[in-house]
Amino acid sequence: MSEGLEATISEFLTYLRDARRLAARTREHYGRDLRAVAAYLDDNGITHWDAVRVGDVRGYIAAARRRGLGGRSIQRHLASLRALFDFLQREGRIGLNPAADLRAPRSTRRLPETLDPDETARLLEAGADTSDPLQCRDRAMFELVYSCGLRLAELAALERADAAAADDSLRVTGKGAKSRLVPIGRQARAALADWLAVRCQLATSDEPALFVGRRGRRLGHRAIQKRLDAMAQRGGLGRPVHPHMLRHAFASHLLESSGDLRAVQELLGHADIATTQVYTHLDFQHLAEVYDRAHPRARRTRRNTPDSESQS
Repeated sequence: MSEGLEATISEFLTYLRDARRLAARTREHYGRDLRAVAAYLDDNGITHWDAVRVGDVRGYIAAARRRGLGGRSIQRHLASLRALFDFLQREGRIGLNPAADLRAPRSTRRLPETLDPDETARLLEAGADTSDPLQCRDRAMFELVYSCGLRLAELAALERADAAAADDSLRVTGKGAKSRLVPIGRQARAALADWLAVRCQLATSDEPALFVGRRGRRLGHRAIQKRLDAMAQRGGLGRPVHPHMLRHAFASHLLESSGDLRAVQELLGHADIATTQVYTHLDFQHLAEVYDRAHPRARRTRRNTPDSESQS
């Protein structure tokens, strides 16, 4: 890759760290996306970002589609590219942003894989042995994910100070280092209290993490995934389960019960309500029945009956 392209990416990532204060994992995603675009540009003889034109960005989109990249992935690459060009505009190093008005081709939006309420209950009850500190911790972790709709990264990043024993809320740090306060359900509060009572058996005195491993240090993403999969096996679910499935279950079950899309958006920490709308996969027949019962002009009358014909 051209030194000019790579140097600007490095400069931009430093800006995201120091000025925007974005999390390391988010910066990694920006870097990966931008280097994919830069590799394409370099192959086509473009060695500096100020030489990129709209046609070059369109060419990248077409090339990405040819190699099988999905619409959502291309859109993410474009978002990273727009952010880089916005940065260069503010620095006075380019005039127009060549990616500003471009959008990725639409792709079929798959519904997230989730758990039904019975499966969720079997999963969480499989970790009910509170005499084992590790199972006690696991139950608290996954009760919180389901109760609060947490992402895996949000769960792993929780601090002891984020969950006061007597409080009914949890402070969560989400994408872009944005903080939100979410309520904790009754069963999750009980599981959390059980864990806090035994946490000292595992955690070192100076460890701020809420959830720790055998060695007393913060539990990593992979370890959390393995513990959830073990709970799923104990619960007899018969399929792999990952933490995001519990987040999806939280959103789906809450939306189906309340119908309040905006509230679910806030609880999930989605910046755009369009992201939350993927959970509106309620059964259409159910919606049609509700519509027929509730809408004054939707109630159907009998047609083609002798009575109706005589009245016409």
